[in-house]
Amino acid sequence: MNIFKKFIGSNSIEDLKNKIDYKRLPVHIAIILDGNGRWAKKRRIPRNLGHREGAKTLEKVVLFCNEIGIKYLTVYAFSTENWKRPKEEVDALMKLLKEFLDGFQEHLGKKNIKINILGDIRALPHDIQNEIIMVEKFSSKNSGLNLNIALNYGSRIEMLNAVKDIAVDIRNGRINEDEITEEIFSDYLYTKGIPDPDLLIRTSGEYRLSNFLLWQLAYTELLFDKVLWPDFSEEHLLSAIIDYQKRNRRFGGI
Repeated sequence: MNIFKKFIGSNSIEDLKNKIDYKRLPVHIAIILDGNGRWAKKRRIPRNLGHREGAKTLEKVVLFCNEIGIKYLTVYAFSTENWKRPKEEVDALMKLLKEFLDGFQEHLGKKNIKINILGDIRALPHDIQNEIIMVEKFSSKNSGLNLNIALNYGSRIEMLNAVKDIAVDIRNGRINEDEITEEIFSDYLYTKGIPDPDLLIRTSGEYRLSNFLLWQLAYTELLFDKVLWPDFSEEHLLSAIIDYQKRNRRFGGI
């Protein structure tokens, strides 16, 4: 599937911007950042350089989402399964993450962007945990784009932990099991207070969710494309929004 080619073609970025209805922007976009390793392999360079290029793309996309008025952007940066990768690659990813957090205040914080980490950060190196706490505190009053970064995140673990927390609260009398609704269950997830994604984009041509936001994506519009994440551009994002706005979201109705 190649949605992006259909829209980009000979259109300039200004042409694509003019095709968007800014009154019907997706409130929340989620992206599975896939293809860094394949991008590097195609160029016969180390995978670590593909991840570094992907980090540059992420910063570019974050700034552009903030510019056009997207309120929430959630990106899948590091899953609970990614620890299985070679230690050298994991270490390089942690180094990139540290650099991103170190530079947040200078590059993104001044753009009124708020950052929120989704996942169990306790497994991350202590210096990164400290950076996360500082960055979240620093950006907590920003009112522009809400950037949610899924780190050491797995949706099944997220839901399992939610069930355990609910069980504890029932046992301690803080909640009655008959009172549990979808809304209450959602409040036990990492995404408490965040609207469910309207649009999910996965790059690199894979057609799966990879344990990402399984509860939250129940009625999300899905877009899969072959473009590798380091090649993803503002034009690709605009094309995804145009495609999204052509869809009829019925949420189970007619």
